[in-house]
Amino acid sequence: MSESPKPADALRTLPERAFRARARLVAGVFCLVCCGLAVRLLFLQVLGGGWYTDRALGQQLRDTVVPADRGRVYSADGVLLAANSSCWTLRASPREMPEDKLALAAKGLAEILELDEGKLLEKFSDRRSNDCLLRYRVDRVMADAVRDFCEANGITGIRIDQDSKRWYPQGEFLASVLGFTNVDNAGVSGLELKYDDLLTGENGVVLTAVNAWGYTLEQSYETERFPTEGDGLRLTIDANIQHYLENALGYAVKEHHVAARAVGIVMDVNTGAVLAMSTTPAYDPNQPRVLADKAAREAVEGLSGDERAAALQLAQQTQWRNKAVSDLYEPGSVFKLITCAAALDTGAVSKNSSFYCGESISVAGTRFHCANHKRHGAQTVTQALENSCNQSFIQIGARLGKEAFCDYFAAFGLRAPTGIDLPAEPKKSLYYTADRMGPVELASCAFGQSSKISYLEMASAVCAVVNGGRLMQPYVVSDILGPEGEVIDHLSPVCKRQVLKEETSRTMREMMEAVVLYGGGRNARIAGYRVGGKSGTSQKLDSADEKARIASFVAVAPIDDPQFLCLVCLDEPHSWTTAGGSLSAPVCAEVLEQTLVYKGVPRAAVPDTPASDAETSADLPEDGDSFDGA
Repeated sequence: MSESPKPADALRTLPERAFRARARLVAGVFCLVCCGLAVRLLFLQVLGGGWYTDRALGQQLRDTVVPADRGRVYSADGVLLAANSSCWTLRASPREMPEDKLALAAKGLAEILELDEGKLLEKFSDRRSNDCLLRYRVDRVMADAVRDFCEANGITGIRIDQDSKRWYPQGEFLASVLGFTNVDNAGVSGLELKYDDLLTGENGVVLTAVNAWGYTLEQSYETERFPTEGDGLRLTIDANIQHYLENALGYAVKEHHVAARAVGIVMDVNTGAVLAMSTTPAYDPNQPRVLADKAAREAVEGLSGDERAAALQLAQQTQWRNKAVSDLYEPGSVFKLITCAAALDTGAVSKNSSFYCGESISVAGTRFHCANHKRHGAQTVTQALENSCNQSFIQIGARLGKEAFCDYFAAFGLRAPTGIDLPAEPKKSLYYTADRMGPVELASCAFGQSSKISYLEMASAVCAVVNGGRLMQPYVVSDILGPEGEVIDHLSPVCKRQVLKEETSRTMREMMEAVVLYGGGRNARIAGYRVGGKSGTSQKLDSADEKARIASFVAVAPIDDPQFLCLVCLDEPHSWTTAGGSLSAPVCAEVLEQTLVYKGVPRAAVPDTPASDAETSADLPEDGDSFDGA
């Protein structure tokens, strides 16, 4: 029989049991902690290792971006239009600068870099900073001056990083088409903006080892990823033809005191390729923020404060805008080519249909007359085109009808953007639809008023009139080039649709030649070449100046085998006349003659004209578009 435990033994078992329980509890907690640490360690080493590695590298390495060159741009004949030049960006690492020389550094660098000494000293005194920008993209002279100053005075912590900036070797040449880039080398306007993604290269990088405070290690290493230049462009623009256009247009702007800039376009009528395009006066894309127009610059300089800033911004936007593509205008009598072609194509009129022009013609209570109240009397369609007779074209428009007029307006591409590979083309023009067009609107639209289209749309439509009726999409880039100049992609002409019958186009060519031989286009004649054309002098209906006019002319040569079109528009000329046949036609003739000779098109005998070459411009019919109040 076993003995029962003694009272003293019973007292000893209670603390032992409590101790064991506490030990088991502590052991359990310890195991849980160990498991948690193990899981955390597993996460840090396996799942989160990359993040910590990146942080460590970020503390141990400093990366310096090596900017890539943008792709170069060439004309069709190989002239370099947009390139890159070396420059230097200056930065400071205040932590690495000797504290006893901060004032000296601020004073010396302020003089060299043309900066504020106090602001530089404030930057240098911020010892927490290891990187601050001093000045973007300086030239070699300034960079060398900074380097020499720092070496001579024992100033460390100033970095001179080689950079790249856009450079336009030809200056103002083709500025409105090329556009320009900003301080970050990104495209702002023109082709630089339209093809920015393609022209932008891939930046390189240099990695340098640094210590915990961000200082470059004396025995550090560098690794480099070389930059890759962007793709380049070859344009349809021919540099020689562009020079012909800019020179002739610039002279006309000065001679006729053109207030609202001028536009010129030269196109290949069969492909839609733009051979030249100019908005004059131009600007220098190397200094795009400097106002090139003297009058605009003086107007801005006469202001101050917010008013000056707003005026400067508006003036800059105006000079950057490619007016040939981005602006809408009343085409005036040049548009009569479209009305005439549509009426002939539908059979509403024939080449020999006759009309009568008296003192005026009344349409739903509104009286219309021809320029200078001329009375042309009885005339055929060809004679109406020669004389730019408003009254006859009102009658032609009435025979065509508003439905057909609007259908052809759309078919010629005058409602929607042309699709040219340039930015800022308006989404649509201003026009009447058939349901909103009454007799008065049809009458004014028929001779080129009451609708607003772009200059490029007008040029493209006339190309379709003469090339057999095909509406071609205008374009300015022919090839995408690799860094070594190899062709990556060739862009072919695009025919959007057939607008006219071939026989209609043939008839229109004959009539356009008659305009130059016998009518208001005599100033566009070129010795040895057959030329067709049409003048226009449109009233700017939305202008506060009732006398504001756009003098325009479109010419095509050789008209018997169409190759080249030239459209010239002088916006608000202040000369002895505002007639497009007098002011703009000679510009077209000069540009086309030089182009034909340059392209090797031989001269040939042309039909004799009854009028003497010595006749004065006062003998020529004046074209104009006007009507009296309703």
